[in-house]
Amino acid sequence: MGLCCGVAVVVFALGCILIARIFLVLGRNGAPKVGRRGSASVLVVLGSGGHTTEILRLMDSLSASYVPRHYVIANTDKISEEKVRILEASRTKGNTDPQHTIHWIPRSREVCQSWTSSVVTTVYSLLYSIPLVFQLKPDMVLCNGPGTCVPLCVSALLLGILGMKKVLIIYVESICRVETLSLSGKILYNLSDYFFVQWSVLQKKYPKAIYLGRLV
Repeated sequence: MGLCCGVAVVVFALGCILIARIFLVLGRNGAPKVGRRGSASVLVVLGSGGHTTEILRLMDSLSASYVPRHYVIANTDKISEEKVRILEASRTKGNTDPQHTIHWIPRSREVCQSWTSSVVTTVYSLLYSIPLVFQLKPDMVLCNGPGTCVPLCVSALLLGILGMKKVLIIYVESICRVETLSLSGKILYNLSDYFFVQWSVLQKKYPKAIYLGRLV
């Protein structure tokens, strides 16, 4: 009986420490010091179609200090890779040094996929996201709503929870979202360090959101 009580106390204490650690990580906003370090690595999550177009417009506006750039694409996406290569070719003219990498993980959720099966595929995607994020250890994750961004952002949070590295999560809601957040946006609203919306209506509904007008 005494042993069981002791185990219960230890488990409870560890649980409290873990919860405190999670709140500490979520409450810390330590932006990478690009000026001091000279560069900041960014992991960019691509989705098919409009998501890729919007996120690559954002990438095109970033300074050369954001290197290396790690692009992550869902394995069923047959379009985004070529768009990345075109963008990077225009950014790195005359520079033989590779400034970017491209990676693939299983898509966490297809369009119109059921909620039940989405949980399974998201967990499956997470199994690939964790080792990838732990290997790359980016300074920040930049995403704008594709389902694939959720397991990658969770993996980035896990780096901080384990005390390995604080990774900034920057979420930019799609321009198509005028009155309601996407499912990914609703999930990451309280988990991201910076959450941008492109319509003032959304900023009024979600006070944490940052509204700077149209970004893409």
